Amino acid sequence: MRATPPRCVLTIAGSDSGGGAGVQADARTIHALGGFAGMAITAITAQNTRGVTAWRPVAPALIAQQIEAVMSDLPVAAIKTGLLPGAAAVRTIARTLARFPRLPLVVDPVMGATRGTRFLDTRGVQALARGLLPRATLVTPNWPEAEALADRRLRSLAEAEAAAVGLMEKFGCAVLLKGGHAPRENVVRDCLVTTDGRVRWLTSRRIVTRNTHGTGCVLSAAIATRLAHGDEMESAVETARAFLQSSLRENRRTPWGGAGPAFSGW
Repeated sequence: MRATPPRCVLTIAGSDSGGGAGVQADARTIHALGGFAGMAITAITAQNTRGVTAWRPVAPALIAQQIEAVMSDLPVAAIKTGLLPGAAAVRTIARTLARFPRLPLVVDPVMGATRGTRFLDTRGVQALARGLLPRATLVTPNWPEAEALADRRLRSLAEAEAAAVGLMEKFGCAVLLKGGHAPRENVVRDCLVTTDGRVRWLTSRRIVTRNTHGTGCVLSAAIATRLAHGDEMESAVETARAFLQSSLRENRRTPWGGAGPAFSGW
């Protein structure tokens, strides 16, 4: 029997009918790393590994009610957000989470699906920047998301580092700028900037798989879970990256299931 209960992590994100991303991937990740997942679903998507065919947002009031239901009962130790469907939803979530200022918050600023579906428009990005990112402990943009938040093009690693430092200074939270969308090479370089101004580049071998659907969800959920366990930021990021790498290696021959730990031996 488990000696101590798992740490509870609340994921506020969309539902993926294919199970490879969204709250489904988050929950598998949280559980694999010794946590218990509470969920507030922000949108319902019809999607699989090939893309999103339809989606509908959940009403902001219902998103808030889900968050309040979880927070009023479970001993939540960290929170992460993923797909947020519009400015009204972002503002509502920010107001609701303002009641829990001491909990670590990892924001994965999902703006669209890899294959083109747009979830968060310009007003939504502005609401994210004004209302939620100043509350965040860590934000985890990929290159296109960092370009939108920093309002600048990224063409090199030096420009990516400058953008990450700028985002940290602007929002007062740590930034993990993910390198999966960077100019392609055989390694992935992520730039971590902590709130003390320290810049650290984290490098790992690029794992070629049939399907990398859900990598951002898995990484942010893993970081949130490690923060819930009390890890320092750099340690949480290192463990989460290792977990994602392990999951990708385990799943690289599987054409479905996403990047999450469906088959991971972690």
